[in-house]
Amino acid sequence: MAKTMNFPTYSSEEGKKHARNIVAIWFVVAVIADLIVWFVYGPHMPPGTMTDQARGAQFDIKVVSVMAVPVLLFLWTFGFYAVAKFRGGKDRAEGYYIKGNVKTQAAWYIITASLVLFLAGFGTYELVLPAGAGGGEGPSPIWRPSTNKLLQVQVIAQQWRFTYRWPQFGGMETTSINLPINTEIQFNVTSLDVIHDFWAYQLGVKADANPDSNNVAFAKTLETGRFTVRCDELCGIWHGAMFNYGHVVSQSQFLSWAQSMEAQNASVTKLLPKYATTYTPSYLGAGGGYYPAGDPNGTLN
Repeated sequence: MAKTMNFPTYSSEEGKKHARNIVAIWFVVAVIADLIVWFVYGPHMPPGTMTDQARGAQFDIKVVSVMAVPVLLFLWTFGFYAVAKFRGGKDRAEGYYIKGNVKTQAAWYIITASLVLFLAGFGTYELVLPAGAGGGEGPSPIWRPSTNKLLQVQVIAQQWRFTYRWPQFGGMETTSINLPINTEIQFNVTSLDVIHDFWAYQLGVKADANPDSNNVAFAKTLETGRFTVRCDELCGIWHGAMFNYGHVVSQSQFLSWAQSMEAQNASVTKLLPKYATTYTPSYLGAGGGYYPAGDPNGTLN
């Protein structure tokens, strides 16, 4: 004859007491953790605050973290509490029998679903403002900065380097990038060969560099400092070495640098194709050369 096992259970009042204990412990721990995340760790979260786009990304990460941490801590709190209070012992080898609770399950579904829906709406709003959230918007950006006073920087990617053209400084091309502080920047990103990706991490800017396509991204510089530029799209054997560094400097330092580079490169700039948003490489372009639509060197016989 089968033996019936009787598991000890908690009374309704005991169950409510444990629920109150779990919620109380979780609430205190969650509040402390959120304060630490927002005020202590938050200011140091990537990508920093060098531009409005980076600052916006950091704010988004802080908001998501502050909302996610309590959910994680609730699971941990319940788990540790259950191990401490509901485990087996000498008088109850099998532990307590815990029944499901429809109200608790419904509350969990409603709360977590509300969090997900809120974050979806919040993320969409933050993607739109400010100015596309630092992502490439293609040749005809939908979201633009409120000002028309922009410094334009063309980012030209090619295996395996980035170069930069400055249409407001005679169309010169440089291998380094310096930006003035408190300035709205328009990045015009393109490629001469394969698909690359312009990722200026500390600026909060990331835009694909596609051949024969101009991908526009915006950012306003807010702090001076050094930033890293990397290719974030696998582009060949030396993809990992395709990076350089730039600086955000004072406006007077930038103007001095730009004017000096324009003068130094004047003879070379004359040999470059006329500034355009995209360029079509010639069959001799593998070494880094590029040409406007129509190959000035003629066709290969």
